[in-house]
Parts: sequence; structure tokens; C-alpha cells
Amino acid sequence: MSAKKIKGHRLFPKRGYLLFFMGTMLGFFLFSTVSYLYLPTQQSTFAGVPKQIEFEFLYTSEKQGWVEEVTPQFEKWFSNKFNIKVKVRLTVMGTHQTINEILHGAQPTAWSPASSLWIPYLNKMWKKQGHGSDIATKWVPLVVTPTVIACWGSFQKKYNVTGFKKLFQLVNEGVNFKYGHTDPLLSNSGVTAVIHEFSSALNKTPDKIKVSDLTLKAIIDGVKALESKSVYYGSSTGFFGKWAAESGPSSINVFVVYENVVLENSLKAYKMYHDKLVAVYPEEGLILNDHPFVILNASWVNIWQRFAATQYLLYLLSYDVQEKAQKHGFRPVNPSVPLNKEIFNEKNGVQYRLPSKALNPPSGEVLDSIFTVWAKVRNPGVQG
Repeated sequence: MSAKKIKGHRLFPKRGYLLFFMGTMLGFFLFSTVSYLYLPTQQSTFAGVPKQIEFEFLYTSEKQGWVEEVTPQFEKWFSNKFNIKVKVRLTVMGTHQTINEILHGAQPTAWSPASSLWIPYLNKMWKKQGHGSDIATKWVPLVVTPTVIACWGSFQKKYNVTGFKKLFQLVNEGVNFKYGHTDPLLSNSGVTAVIHEFSSALNKTPDKIKVSDLTLKAIIDGVKALESKSVYYGSSTGFFGKWAAESGPSSINVFVVYENVVLENSLKAYKMYHDKLVAVYPEEGLILNDHPFVILNASWVNIWQRFAATQYLLYLLSYDVQEKAQKHGFRPVNPSVPLNKEIFNEKNGVQYRLPSKALNPPSGEVLDSIFTVWAKVRNPGVQG
């Protein structure tokens, strides 16, 4: 089977259970190691220990509200626990932009793209620059959010949008509508949008797509026809979703974002336009974005930054902080945290239980090819 059914709402991957335990042990082991190296005797309790640790966290915009809320609390917690001040420098941008930044000289300690499908891509591009080993070797999912089709409620009701095949049908029927998603050369949600488009046009799940499929003229023409409805290609999902919600149904009817972006903007949009945003979970299946936390395997990351970043990871996975993530529209990965029915419900534009199957990602070669074919299918008249 190339796709698997989602049973209930628990989305913490099996890999995640293991990595959560590994992360906890890593934090304990790292602190023990640091203590052993720098604190060999009680008489030299603080010998070699820095007064302050500073590190950069490079992450994606849809997590901005959550991360900015909890990071000051982490800094206070860390200082109280270890008697060392810590400063987390937050840098936010689209997923593909984060990769470009790292490849062009940025030196973050920790990195969190929207999806772990980007990790092999970063490693591949890193090695192309002449580096001998992977820069991203271990990661832990922070939260989960599916890629969805966001519609204004009136549009969804009128046309019964159920997935990407329906969007292709509307194009073929000559329905005039305004579409959009982020630029796949900059942002993960744009990549997942284009993956969904080709998957639906080919009638294949993403993991079954071949590079040769992306060269078929009929398929390219079909995707190009849908993209001709695009009015805007945003650089980052969170910023793009905010723009769509604030611009209203006269500016864009339907667009591809994450579930959490709908949750954060649906009621705000209703207050402005009396027409709320709703998340359509593609009937063809869901691409789940796991927002991995990666401590980079890089020469610029010292042992103290690695230690602080590990504690930051454990803090982000803690019960209270995972609960706060739900208020920003994310589904928790900590298995002890129940999904909040007061947040995940139709009144807020989303569903409690995910109704579609989870899709496996395409191969790295297909992902590479999508970046190339994008130039052929995008609406050339639309600015990013």
C-alpha cells in the first residue's frame, strides 16, 4: 500500500516515539558529558562554564506565533535550572529559503523546516558543496499539520470543493476562480501544493510518481491550466495565509496552506468579511508536515550550543508547551497530550479527526524535478 489510513487523531509517528525517548536521553547524556568535562570536582563547580549561551534557531513562519510565545519562557526556565543565561535568536522564513540560507553561509545551531522531506535534500546540496558528511543527521518532529485546501466558506459551499481533482474539474468547466499557494522554490507548502497537483493529474500517489511522469505534455498542460488561476505566490506559508485572510474573497477564493494557518485566520477573516475560511482535507489523501527539529552537525555548533538546543527541544516537546502549540493550530506529537476538541472543530474551520489517508512523500529525484518543472507550469504573470 502506498498510503495508510489515519486511525483517530493520534499522529505521533512511530519514529517519533523512539526519537522522543532518544531526545530525552540525549539531553541527559549531553549534560552529564558537559558536567564531566567541565565540572570534574565540587571545588571547581563552575570552571569552564559560560555565563551565557547564545544560539540561532532557523525555522518556518507558520510556527512563528507558537515559537515566539514560548521561547522567552524557555530562556527563563533554562536560566533558573542551570544558572546560565541563554539567548535564542529566532530567524523565520520559508522552508526552501532556510536551506538556501544555510547553503550560503548562515550558521544556525538548530533548524526546523516544515517537513522532514527536506532533510535529504539539504544533505544532498550540502555534500554538493564539497562537505564530506551530512549536516542533518538526527531529528525529532515538533508538531504535525496537514497541507489543506483553504476555501472561503461561500466558495466551498457553492462548488463543493473536496480535493485537487475538483479544482481540475472546475478549470475544465470554465469556472472563473482565483487560486494561489506559496512559491515552491521558497516554501514547503508550495512544494506540497505542486506535489498534490501532479499527483491528482497523474492519478498516482506521490510516492509512485516517476521523474518521467513530470515530462508528459498532457500532465504539464493540465497543471499549467490550474496554475493559470493563480493570483499570488507567497514566499512563506504563514505570511501568505495572513495575506489571503486579510485580502478577502474578492482577492482569492481558494489556496493551499497548512491546517494551522486556517485555524489561526478563520475567525479573524469572518469578523472582517462575514465569510470564514474552511479547511478542505484533500480526498486524494493528506501530506502531513512534521516540522522536524534538527541540531545541525556543523563545525560552528559548539558543545554548549548543542546542549542548550537539546534542552530547547525537550522544552518544546513538554506537555504544557505542546498544549500551547494547539492554540496556534498544531496537532501535538507528544503522545501524552490529548487533542483539544475546543480548538479542533468545524466552528473554527477545521475537523477534529482527519478524514483522509496519509500519503507517503515522493522520491528525492522527483522533488528535484518538481523544482525544474515549476518554471513550465507556473503563471508567468504572477509575482511571488
